[in-house]
Amino acid sequence: MNQSESIDRLVQQFTLLPGVGKKTALRYAYAVIDMKDEQVEEFSHALVDVKQRVHFCCICGNYTDADVCEICANRKSRTICVVKEPRDVNALEKLNEFGGTYHVLHGQLSPLKGIGPDDLNIQSLLARLDGVEEVIIATNPDIEGDATALYLSRLIKPLGVKVTRLARGIPTGSEIEYTDEATLSHALTDRKEL
Repeated sequence: MNQSESIDRLVQQFTLLPGVGKKTALRYAYAVIDMKDEQVEEFSHALVDVKQRVHFCCICGNYTDADVCEICANRKSRTICVVKEPRDVNALEKLNEFGGTYHVLHGQLSPLKGIGPDDLNIQSLLARLDGVEEVIIATNPDIEGDATALYLSRLIKPLGVKVTRLARGIPTGSEIEYTDEATLSHALTDRKEL
Protein backbone atom coordinates (compact mmCIF):
# COMPACT_ATOMS: atom_id res chain seq x y z
CA MET A 1 0.00 0.00 0.00
CA ASN A 2 2.68 2.53 0.99
CA GLN A 3 6.22 3.19 -0.09
CA SER A 4 7.53 1.46 3.05
CA GLU A 5 7.01 -2.01 4.45
CA SER A 6 7.57 -0.58 7.97
CA ILE A 7 4.78 1.96 7.49
CA ASP A 8 2.47 -0.74 6.13
CA ARG A 9 3.18 -2.90 9.19
CA LEU A 10 2.49 0.01 11.58
CA VAL A 11 -0.72 0.92 9.73
CA GLN A 12 -1.86 -2.70 10.02
CA GLN A 13 -1.25 -2.63 13.78
CA PHE A 14 -3.21 0.61 14.23
CA THR A 15 -6.18 -0.83 12.31
CA LEU A 16 -6.48 -3.46 15.06
CA LEU A 17 -7.76 -0.69 17.35
CA PRO A 18 -11.55 -0.22 17.49
CA GLY A 19 -12.85 2.49 15.18
CA VAL A 20 -9.54 2.93 13.36
CA GLY A 21 -9.74 2.51 9.61
CA LYS A 22 -6.88 2.57 7.13
CA LYS A 23 -6.95 6.36 6.65
CA THR A 24 -6.81 7.07 10.37
CA ALA A 25 -4.19 4.37 10.86
CA LEU A 26 -2.04 6.00 8.18
CA ARG A 27 -2.40 9.40 9.90
CA TYR A 28 -1.33 7.77 13.18
CA ALA A 29 1.66 6.12 11.48
CA TYR A 30 2.79 9.45 10.03
CA ALA A 31 2.34 11.07 13.44
CA VAL A 32 4.63 8.43 14.96
CA ILE A 33 7.21 9.03 12.25
CA ASP A 34 7.09 12.76 13.00
CA MET A 35 7.60 12.23 16.75
CA LYS A 36 10.98 12.70 18.35
CA ASP A 37 12.81 9.47 19.15
CA GLU A 38 12.24 9.99 22.89
CA GLN A 39 8.47 10.36 22.32
CA VAL A 40 8.29 7.15 20.29
CA GLU A 41 10.28 5.34 22.96
CA GLU A 42 7.97 6.61 25.70
CA PHE A 43 4.92 5.63 23.59
CA SER A 44 6.23 2.10 23.09
CA HIS A 45 7.15 1.79 26.79
CA ALA A 46 3.63 2.89 27.75
CA LEU A 47 2.14 0.15 25.53
CA VAL A 48 4.38 -2.56 26.99
CA ASP A 49 3.89 -1.26 30.54
CA VAL A 50 0.09 -1.29 30.34
CA LYS A 51 0.10 -4.88 29.07
CA GLN A 52 2.50 -6.04 31.78
CA ARG A 53 1.10 -4.18 34.79
CA VAL A 54 -2.66 -3.75 34.33
CA HIS A 55 -4.90 -6.60 35.48
CA PHE A 56 -8.28 -7.07 37.14
CA CYS A 57 -8.98 -5.84 40.66
CA CYS A 58 -9.27 -8.86 42.97
CA ILE A 59 -12.50 -7.42 44.44
CA CYS A 60 -14.53 -5.84 41.63
CA GLY A 61 -12.86 -6.91 38.39
CA ASN A 62 -12.05 -3.36 37.21
CA TYR A 63 -8.67 -2.58 35.63
CA THR A 64 -5.90 -1.69 38.05
CA ASP A 65 -2.16 -1.91 38.41
CA ALA A 66 -2.46 -2.75 42.12
CA ASP A 67 -4.06 -5.76 43.81
CA VAL A 68 -7.13 -3.67 44.65
CA CYS A 69 -8.35 -0.80 42.46
CA GLU A 70 -8.51 2.74 43.85
CA ILE A 71 -12.32 2.69 44.11
CA CYS A 72 -12.44 -0.53 46.15
CA ALA A 73 -9.54 0.64 48.32
CA ASN A 74 -11.06 4.05 49.13
CA ARG A 75 -14.83 3.54 49.24
CA LYS A 76 -16.92 1.73 51.77
CA SER A 77 -20.44 1.43 50.47
CA ARG A 78 -23.56 -0.65 50.87
CA THR A 79 -24.35 -0.12 47.16
CA ILE A 80 -22.71 -2.00 44.29
CA CYS A 81 -23.19 -0.98 40.66
CA VAL A 82 -22.81 -3.96 38.31
CA VAL A 83 -21.49 -3.15 34.83
CA LYS A 84 -20.57 -5.09 31.72
CA GLU A 85 -17.02 -3.81 31.14
CA PRO A 86 -14.36 -1.71 32.93
CA ARG A 87 -14.94 1.16 30.49
CA ASP A 88 -18.52 1.41 31.85
CA VAL A 89 -17.04 2.21 35.28
CA ASN A 90 -15.23 5.16 33.69
CA ALA A 91 -18.43 6.40 32.04
CA LEU A 92 -20.30 6.36 35.36
CA GLU A 93 -17.41 7.82 37.34
CA LYS A 94 -17.29 10.88 35.05
CA LEU A 95 -20.70 11.85 36.43
CA ASN A 96 -19.37 12.31 39.98
CA GLU A 97 -22.81 11.24 41.24
CA PHE A 98 -22.27 7.67 42.41
CA GLY A 99 -20.34 7.10 45.62
CA GLY A 100 -20.66 3.34 45.78
CA THR A 101 -18.48 0.56 44.49
CA TYR A 102 -18.63 -1.39 41.24
CA HIS A 103 -18.58 -4.94 40.03
CA VAL A 104 -17.47 -5.74 36.48
CA LEU A 105 -19.03 -8.81 34.83
CA HIS A 106 -16.70 -8.82 31.79
CA GLY A 107 -19.59 -9.49 29.44
CA GLN A 108 -23.31 -10.22 29.38
CA LEU A 109 -25.29 -13.43 29.04
CA SER A 110 -25.56 -14.43 25.41
CA PRO A 111 -26.64 -18.01 24.71
CA LEU A 112 -26.27 -17.45 20.95
CA LYS A 113 -22.61 -16.55 21.47
CA GLY A 114 -22.12 -19.35 23.98
CA ILE A 115 -21.74 -16.99 26.96
CA GLY A 116 -23.39 -18.39 30.06
CA PRO A 117 -23.31 -17.51 33.77
CA ASP A 118 -20.06 -19.42 34.34
CA ASP A 119 -18.34 -17.22 31.75
CA LEU A 120 -19.09 -14.03 33.70
CA ASN A 121 -17.70 -12.61 36.94
CA ILE A 122 -20.85 -13.49 38.93
CA GLN A 123 -19.66 -15.74 41.76
CA SER A 124 -17.37 -13.07 43.20
CA LEU A 125 -20.32 -10.63 43.12
CA LEU A 126 -22.43 -13.02 45.19
CA ALA A 127 -19.54 -13.37 47.64
CA ARG A 128 -19.49 -9.56 48.13
CA LEU A 129 -23.15 -9.14 49.11
CA ASP A 130 -22.81 -9.46 52.89
CA GLY A 131 -23.90 -6.07 54.29
CA VAL A 132 -24.89 -4.72 50.85
CA GLU A 133 -28.28 -2.98 50.73
CA GLU A 134 -28.63 -2.34 46.98
CA VAL A 135 -27.25 -3.73 43.75
CA ILE A 136 -27.71 -1.45 40.74
CA ILE A 137 -27.59 -3.42 37.50
CA ALA A 138 -26.12 -1.16 34.83
CA THR A 139 -25.78 -3.58 31.95
CA ASN A 140 -26.54 -2.35 28.44
CA PRO A 141 -30.22 -1.78 27.59
CA ASP A 142 -30.42 -4.53 24.98
CA ILE A 143 -31.64 -8.14 24.92
CA GLU A 144 -28.40 -9.52 26.39
CA GLY A 145 -28.22 -6.79 29.04
CA ASP A 146 -31.85 -7.35 30.01
CA ALA A 147 -31.33 -11.11 30.23
CA THR A 148 -28.26 -10.57 32.41
CA ALA A 149 -30.17 -8.14 34.66
CA LEU A 150 -33.06 -10.57 35.07
CA TYR A 151 -30.71 -13.46 35.83
CA LEU A 152 -28.80 -11.44 38.44
CA SER A 153 -32.02 -10.17 39.98
CA ARG A 154 -33.25 -13.73 40.44
CA LEU A 155 -29.99 -14.66 42.18
CA ILE A 156 -29.71 -11.58 44.40
CA LYS A 157 -33.26 -10.72 45.51
CA PRO A 158 -33.74 -13.93 47.54
CA LEU A 159 -30.71 -12.86 49.58
CA GLY A 160 -32.64 -9.83 50.85
CA VAL A 161 -30.75 -7.28 48.76
CA LYS A 162 -32.63 -4.58 46.84
CA VAL A 163 -31.99 -4.88 43.09
CA THR A 164 -32.44 -1.88 40.78
CA ARG A 165 -31.82 -1.30 37.09
CA LEU A 166 -30.84 1.92 35.35
CA ALA A 167 -33.85 3.86 34.10
CA ARG A 168 -34.65 3.67 30.42
CA GLY A 169 -33.14 6.99 29.47
CA ILE A 170 -30.51 5.08 27.56
CA PRO A 171 -31.63 4.05 24.07
CA THR A 172 -32.08 0.32 23.57
CA GLY A 173 -29.19 -1.22 21.68
CA SER A 174 -26.70 1.48 22.66
CA GLU A 175 -23.54 1.13 24.70
CA ILE A 176 -23.24 2.79 28.11
CA GLU A 177 -19.70 3.87 27.23
CA TYR A 178 -20.99 6.05 24.36
CA THR A 179 -24.05 7.51 26.10
CA ASP A 180 -23.90 11.25 26.73
CA GLU A 181 -23.39 12.35 30.32
CA ALA A 182 -26.82 13.97 30.77
CA THR A 183 -28.69 10.85 29.63
CA LEU A 184 -26.44 8.58 31.70
CA SER A 185 -26.88 10.80 34.77
CA HIS A 186 -30.68 10.76 34.37
CA ALA A 187 -30.71 6.99 33.92
CA LEU A 188 -28.64 6.50 37.08
CA THR A 189 -30.80 8.87 39.14
CA ASP A 190 -34.11 7.35 37.93
CA ARG A 191 -33.15 3.68 38.24
CA LYS A 192 -35.99 1.31 39.07
CA GLU A 193 -36.22 -1.69 41.33
CA LEU A 194 -36.48 -5.03 39.51
